[in-house]
Amino acid sequence: MTHPNKGTLFLAYIVTIFLWASAFPAIRVALTAFSPQHLSLLRLLIGSVVLVLVAACLRISLPKVRDWPVILVLGGLGFSVYHTALNIGEQTVEAGPASLLVSTTPLFAAFLVTAFFREKLGWMKWIGALISLGGIAMISLEGSGSSFTWQTGVWIILLAALAESVYFVFQHAYLTKYGVIPFTMYAIWAGTLWMLIFFPGLGQAIGEAPLEVTWVVVYLGVFPTVLPYFTLAYLTIHSGASEATSALYVTPVLSFLLAWIWLGETPTVVTLIGGGITLLGVYLSHSHFQKKTKSVPVYE
Repeated sequence: MTHPNKGTLFLAYIVTIFLWASAFPAIRVALTAFSPQHLSLLRLLIGSVVLVLVAACLRISLPKVRDWPVILVLGGLGFSVYHTALNIGEQTVEAGPASLLVSTTPLFAAFLVTAFFREKLGWMKWIGALISLGGIAMISLEGSGSSFTWQTGVWIILLAALAESVYFVFQHAYLTKYGVIPFTMYAIWAGTLWMLIFFPGLGQAIGEAPLEVTWVVVYLGVFPTVLPYFTLAYLTIHSGASEATSALYVTPVLSFLLAWIWLGETPTVVTLIGGGITLLGVYLSHSHFQKKTKSVPVYE
């Protein structure tokens, strides 16, 4: 493993935290004018166009044909399912709590590692998972002033976290094979292809949306959709999964702050306590996981 300049690692860390944290309130803004499906499609289309230009400049070739099915599946889960489920969930879940629920991704990843890679993660993983479930229950029962229920937003965002965890667990071999930038491009393009089934009506939605909301979607497509995946993968390759996953514990805090400043979403005391309990469980489970294995990068 190489050791690049610490300033470069720190910059990658800051970019990851800010861009991903800003995505949660930005999604809430975009949903005022776009359906969850159209928002996912437009966001991925914008990101894909940017990446096509980057790929042309860097002369990045297409992946081997035999890898296309796996890339389609991983891209579909990590981008199509993740973004669409998160958008649907954020119709009823405010930005800060949504970011907390997504932060459970390492828990799902730990179970996947146990199931598919036969890693023995020990009792601490189970304690951490139970603690996180208690925190999630507090968040779901209290919310932050919106219809935040197990039947809708919570379950759907947890589905998004599960889909993202599958993408992160199984991408490692392909990151090694193709490199961080090319594989992330392939996955985003694959996710965009799946979303094209929602293309009908997109033009009308863009025409009817306020310009300021459309610019928010452009921001989502150019920045949070693309750059954090590069920076997190970069952190994983150069300093290990532990450094990459450390961004997980700061992102929800910044999401709450940005949602409060931007949207006026003020969390309740119960939500904050539940969020702290959730992150504590994730930390206990995932820190134990990191001690057991470095073979699979797992992060938000």
